[in-house]
Amino acid sequence: MKEVIIDFFNNNANMILFIHVMGAMVWVGGMIAIRFAVHPVLQQIEDSNIRLSKTLNIMKNFFNIVKVFIGLIVLSAVFMAVGLGFKESDPMLYQVVHIKEAIWTIMTILFTIMYLRRNKAEKYFISGDLSGAKEQLMPLSKWMIPLNIALGLFALILGGVLRGF
Repeated sequence: MKEVIIDFFNNNANMILFIHVMGAMVWVGGMIAIRFAVHPVLQQIEDSNIRLSKTLNIMKNFFNIVKVFIGLIVLSAVFMAVGLGFKESDPMLYQVVHIKEAIWTIMTILFTIMYLRRNKAEKYFISGDLSGAKEQLMPLSKWMIPLNIALGLFALILGGVLRGF
């Protein structure tokens, strides 16, 4: 199996790297855009029903896109790690691979929690419990998305370190 992955990687390295970087750009860049461009505009909407409805719809669309890219990031990461032979290379570089894996795993766990909270918020919203919906969404904008942005940017830096060698 390892030989198949290495061969596939050697024949498609540029495409695999593109998919990996594109996935990270969509996920991290999307969070930056939502947190620092979309969120402030939504806060200007005075009608809390409309504001909450728009927030839930934006997050639903974004999360559905991100789910696909998380899968692509994981798949392309496996092909790159095996294809580039990091396990057999410099032990320090192999540790960087593991650090990146840990970061993306934490980000995926946070994403899953955010996804579930958004779905729960939608159920509260549909039932007319606006305060319950807001309570579910508050941690996302306050610390979950900012934390995932910081982790994602750090992982991108580490990816540059790996690519430089």
